[in-house]
Amino acid sequence: MKAGNAMLTGAHSIVYSRDAEADRAFFRDVLGLPSVDVGGGWLIFGLPPSEVAVHPADDAVAHELYLICADVRAFVAVMQAKGIGCGEVEDRGWGLLTQVTLPGGGRLGVYQPRHARPAQPTASAGTPARKAAATRKRPAAARKAAATRTRRPAGRKAATTRARKRP
Repeated sequence: MKAGNAMLTGAHSIVYSRDAEADRAFFRDVLGLPSVDVGGGWLIFGLPPSEVAVHPADDAVAHELYLICADVRAFVAVMQAKGIGCGEVEDRGWGLLTQVTLPGGGRLGVYQPRHARPAQPTASAGTPARKAAATRKRPAAARKAAATRTRRPAGRKAATTRARKRP
C-alpha cells in the first residue's frame, strides 16, 4: 500500500556520537539549527526540507545523513572561519560534496546538488500531528486560557447570542 502525504509528517534522523554533548552543541551553535529540549538537555533539531534516496548495497546495515546547501564552497568558508575542519570539495557529477568532522569524531556529509530536487510533501493543517505541534508552540498560559474559554460549566449558556460557525 502506498503512503499518502497525509500519513507522513516528517522524518527523524539519528547521529550516533562518541561525544553527544559536543555534537549537539555543534548542531545548535555552529550550524544554527533550531532545537527543542525534550528533557534533561536532550535536544531534537529541526532540519530544512529534506529528501531521501535508496541506493543498492550488498550489506544494508548503515544509513548516511547529508545536509544540503546552495553553495558548498561558501559553507566550507563559514566552517573554516569558525575553526571547523571540512574535507576537500569533491565534484561527484551529481553534486559537490564535502564532509565536516563533528566534535564527537563522526563525519557529516554536506553537498550542493546538481540533480533535480523533489517537491516537498505538505501535510494537511488539520492532521493530528499538525494540531499537536501548533498547540506545543503556544506558551503554557495561552494553552490554558484557550482550554478555559472552550469549557463552560454545565447548564450555563454562552455569553454571546451570535451563532458560532463550526469549521
